[in-house]
Amino acid sequence: MRKYYLDNVRWITVVIVVIYHVLYMYNGEGILGGLGKITDLDVQYYDAFQYLVYPWFMPVLFLVAGISSCLYLEKHSGKEFLKSRTRKLLVPSTIGLFAFQFIQGYVNMSMGTAFNDLAEAGMPKFVIFLIMIASGSGVLWFVHLLWLYSVLLLLFRRIEKGRLHKLCEKTPLWLIVLLLLPVWGAAQLLNTPIVQVYRCGFYFAFFMLGYYVFSREKVMEKLKKYAVPVIVAAVALEIVFAVMYFGQNYADKPVNRGLLYVACAYFGSLAMLGGMARFGDVSTAFTKWMSRNSFGLYVFHYLGISSMALLFAKPGLLPAPVCYLLSLVMGFVFGYGLYALISRIPVYRWMVLGIKKERKEKKDV
Repeated sequence: MRKYYLDNVRWITVVIVVIYHVLYMYNGEGILGGLGKITDLDVQYYDAFQYLVYPWFMPVLFLVAGISSCLYLEKHSGKEFLKSRTRKLLVPSTIGLFAFQFIQGYVNMSMGTAFNDLAEAGMPKFVIFLIMIASGSGVLWFVHLLWLYSVLLLLFRRIEKGRLHKLCEKTPLWLIVLLLLPVWGAAQLLNTPIVQVYRCGFYFAFFMLGYYVFSREKVMEKLKKYAVPVIVAAVALEIVFAVMYFGQNYADKPVNRGLLYVACAYFGSLAMLGGMARFGDVSTAFTKWMSRNSFGLYVFHYLGISSMALLFAKPGLLPAPVCYLLSLVMGFVFGYGLYALISRIPVYRWMVLGIKKERKEKKDV
C-alpha cells in the first residue's frame, strides 16, 4: 500500500519552503536574503519564522527521499533505480540549467551588481554567461545532492548486502534518540565554504537514516506511538533556537554546526515524519493534486518570488507589504503554472523536469 503520509510530508514541506523563501528574499535579520530588507522596521520579528523552520525542512526531505528509495528498490533493480534517478534528478539539474534555469540565474545576478562588476573586472562575456548559468541552479542544489546520494547508496548496498537493513529493523527507541550524535558528527563534515547549502555529510546522514532506519515498519510504529511527545520536544527546541540565535546567521558556522541546531534538524524531522504517519496518512483529491505538483512548485517557485522582487521591490514601485504578498502569490503561480505548461511540452519537459515520453496505450484489437 502507498504510504500517503510520505506524499503529504513532501508537499507540506515544499509549501513551507515557499513561505520561507518569501521571508528570506526580504530578510532583515541575521542573513542577507536575495534582495534584503525593504521595510522601515527596526526589527523584523516575523523573520523568526526562518529560524523555526530552516534547521529541519530540508533534512526531512532527504529523510523521506531515503525512505522512498528503499521502497523503490524493493520492487526495482539497482540499474532501474539509477536510470530513474538520473532522468528525474541529474537531467533537470544539468541540461535543465541551459534549457530554462538560466532565467533564474539572470534574475539572481540582476538583483545586485554582478553583471557590472564582472564586466568591469574584464571578465569575458562567455564566462559571465557561464556564471549566470551556474547561478540559475538555485533550489536545484537539493536535486544535485540527491542524485549523488543515490549513486553512493547503490555502492553501499553492494558492500553491506542487506545485512544492515535487518539489523536496523530492531532499532529501539533509545537508540533512535541517540542517533542524534552521529548526525551531529556528520554536520561537521564535507561542508562547502562558499555555497553553504551543500552540506554533504549532514544531509547524507538523513538520507541514509531514511533508507536504513525509518523505512522499517517496526521503527515507524515506535515513532508513531510517541509522535506527540516528539512534536512537543521539537517545537520547544525550535523556539529555544529562534530565541537564542535570532539576528545571527543561522545558515553558516558556527550556528549550523552546533548541537542545538542539529537537534532541531533531527527531532524536527522526526516530528514531521512521525506526526504525519500518525495523523496525516490520508489521501484526498486535494492532497493527491498537491503531491503530483509538489516537484514543479519546488523547482519553479523561487523564480516567481525573485522576479517580483526584481520588478517591483527593488525599484520601490510598491509598498513592502504588497511586495511580500505579491511574491508569495507569484511563487505559487509560477510554481504550478510553469509546471503545468512545461510538463506538456515533449522533449523540453525531459530537459527541464526529467519527465519521459509517455507511452501510448495499446489499443484493443
